[in-house]
Amino acid sequence: MALRSVVFRAALWAGVVLAPRAVAAQPKAGDGFMFGAPHGSFTLRAGLSQPTEGSDLFSFVRHELTLSRGDFAGGSVAGDFAFFLRPRVALQLGGAYASRTRPSTYRAFIDNNDREIEQSSAFRRMALSAGLRYYLMPTGRALGDLAWVPARVTAYVGAGVGITWYQFRQAGDFVDYQTMDVFNSTMESSAAAPTAYGAAGVEYALSARLGLTGEARHDMASARMSSDFSGFDRIDVSGTAFTLGLTLRF
Repeated sequence: MALRSVVFRAALWAGVVLAPRAVAAQPKAGDGFMFGAPHGSFTLRAGLSQPTEGSDLFSFVRHELTLSRGDFAGGSVAGDFAFFLRPRVALQLGGAYASRTRPSTYRAFIDNNDREIEQSSAFRRMALSAGLRYYLMPTGRALGDLAWVPARVTAYVGAGVGITWYQFRQAGDFVDYQTMDVFNSTMESSAAAPTAYGAAGVEYALSARLGLTGEARHDMASARMSSDFSGFDRIDVSGTAFTLGLTLRF
């Protein structure tokens, strides 16, 4: 019994002394570990979206109305699933929405009562896309056959295709350039267009399953306009978004 007691106390003492050293020897990566590398992740982000505003419609409204380039920049929300095909390559499926409404008046005209001719313009975009994401560095490392520790910081680039639905809507008072009469109306154009995108992002691990993700993404697309805006070329629905959010690995 005495021998067993001595062995037990020695083992206990060794555990107390060596355990902190073993923990300290773990690689400086994301806190904790998972039982195997993750199969994918889900990310929800929010931030700012800046439309390119490159078509003749935007040039016209900036010239005639008290609108400036960048006035349609506004909030954006985005979410995507990433499914790992290889350790550094993932299939990404995502969606994003951005919207901004701006009030304005005519720069050069007033009505018969010497009042401003007022209207509002709204520009909304919703995109669905699929593409590939490539990580520029390992996303984590295996510890033995079962445990996996995430890297503290990783960076990626991505590209893909999709579809963007847009709506451009103006409501209020307008000038008929043929008669110079002021009339009240609501004009709207909406359609869907094929889209290509490129993106770059950084992930910061908060724990084994949770992280912060920041992404910059540029979408390229143009779409037809409805009869309410006849005479204009295709509308530019391209834009750049900067978003930040949380990522959950699974």
